[in-house]
Amino acid sequence: MTIFSTSTSAFYERARTDMSSLRGQAESLQQQIGRGERLQRSSDDPVAASRLRVLARADRMTTIDMANANRASADLTLADSALSSFAEYITRARDLAVQAGSDILTDEQRAGIGTELEQIHQNLVSLANTRDSAGHALFGGETAGNAYSLDGAGNAVYLGTASSGDLSLGDGQSVTRGLTGPEFLNFDVAGTSTNILAVVKTLGEALAGAAADPAAAARDALGSLSAGLDAVTTSQTVVGARLAWIDLTVERQTDLGELRAAEQSEIGGTDIASTIAQLQQTMVVLEASQASFTRLAGISLFDQLR
Repeated sequence: MTIFSTSTSAFYERARTDMSSLRGQAESLQQQIGRGERLQRSSDDPVAASRLRVLARADRMTTIDMANANRASADLTLADSALSSFAEYITRARDLAVQAGSDILTDEQRAGIGTELEQIHQNLVSLANTRDSAGHALFGGETAGNAYSLDGAGNAVYLGTASSGDLSLGDGQSVTRGLTGPEFLNFDVAGTSTNILAVVKTLGEALAGAAADPAAAARDALGSLSAGLDAVTTSQTVVGARLAWIDLTVERQTDLGELRAAEQSEIGGTDIASTIAQLQQTMVVLEASQASFTRLAGISLFDQLR
């Protein structure tokens, strides 16, 4: 006859282990509901965890790209505003040249116009040294200081780099964040290279008495002033196109971000309804196990022999 013995310690250990496992499952389900994420560690679902890491890395890169887009947009918006001011000053200078070219004006009146043109020249130089969103020269390319300085003769000299920097917008796309001064201030007239700063300065000096025939000098300057205005308005079109490109890229990045968020939720998010049902089921089993253990632990062999 074989006698089977039941170890009291083994019974208690097995019961403790089972109930601890159930409590662990319940806690895990509660955490999933609280955090909204079903994966606590990569080993829970290696494939899903790998995909989530790829999506998270894409989100981090998008954050950098969006910061670049915001910086480029801010700088280009500043450039557009400054270009509008340039256009206004050049238009005013052209109107003054038309007035000065009239034969009915006296030399004193032309000298007064020359004084206003000298002020316009100073304003144009100041505009050319406008700062960008980082406090650097807006029209100086990659230089941190002023884009232009005045030499001993009062001529504006460009101090910046040859081009403005490009900023990445993601997915291999980039945008030039601004313009250099020479890109819109320099132009050719009858095959001769000049710039609007020099044209305005020279005309102001001519009307102040530096030219033998100031009226003729004013009429001759009209072509250069018109060419300078065309160069500025053309640059405004370029800036506007870049801003539109940034808006389009940002919209695309936003759409991609929403798609990634949806995929992240689908792969790693918690199905609240299903998880709550699992939690309730686990709690019922745990409570039943605890009740059963309490009843079994209270049973005594001597009670059964009475």
